[in-house]
Amino acid sequence: MNAQAMAFSTPDDAEELARAEMYGVLSRLYVAAPDEALLRQFAVAVTEAPAEGAFLQGPWEALVAAMRGTTAQAAADEYDALFQGIGKPEVFLYGSYYLAGFLNEKPLAALRSDLAGLGLARDESRGETEDHVAYVFEVMRYLIAGDDVAVCNLEQQRRFFRAHVQSWVEAMCDALVAHPRADLYRAVAELTRAFVQVEAQGFDMIE
Repeated sequence: MNAQAMAFSTPDDAEELARAEMYGVLSRLYVAAPDEALLRQFAVAVTEAPAEGAFLQGPWEALVAAMRGTTAQAAADEYDALFQGIGKPEVFLYGSYYLAGFLNEKPLAALRSDLAGLGLARDESRGETEDHVAYVFEVMRYLIAGDDVAVCNLEQQRRFFRAHVQSWVEAMCDALVAHPRADLYRAVAELTRAFVQVEAQGFDMIE
C-alpha cells in the first residue's frame, strides 16, 4: 500500500492512536531490522506499553529490554538469518504460507481483492507481496487512524483483522518464538502475539 498517502486522525482519540502506533511499530520491525535511529528511540522509550491493557505490559517491557540490549549490526544479522536466507527462509512472514502451505496462493488473491475494496494498492517498488506481516499491520494502522470514515472504521477493522491477521499471525509468532536463532525477534513475536490476542478480544466485544 502507499503509506505516503495516509492521513491520520487528531490526537484526541488517544486509545485509537495508541493502537495505530502499536501496529506501526510492529510493522516497522518486521519490514526490516531496526536501525540506529530506531534503537536510539527505544533507548529512551517509556516502559509503559503504548496500547492499553496489562496483558501487553510484560511483552512490551521485554521488547524494550531486547532493543536496548542489541546493536544495529546484531539486529541486522538476526533479521537476515531468520527471514532473508538464500532459498527458503528460516521463518516465513507471509500469510499464504501459514494459511495454504505455499506462497502466492489463494489467501493472497483474497487479500488483494479485499485491499481493492478498501481502495488500497501495493507499492510496485516493494518486493514483498501484500500478505507480508508488515503490510497487513500497516493496513490495520491505516484502518484505525486514516481520515476516510467510510473505510477507516471499526467494522472494516474487524473484517480485515479476522480475515488477514487473526487467521495466521499467531502461527508465525509461534514459529519465531521456537526458533533458536531468534533473540530480539523472539521479543517482537511475543509482543505481536499478545497484541493480536488483545485485539481479537476487543473485536469480539463489538459483535
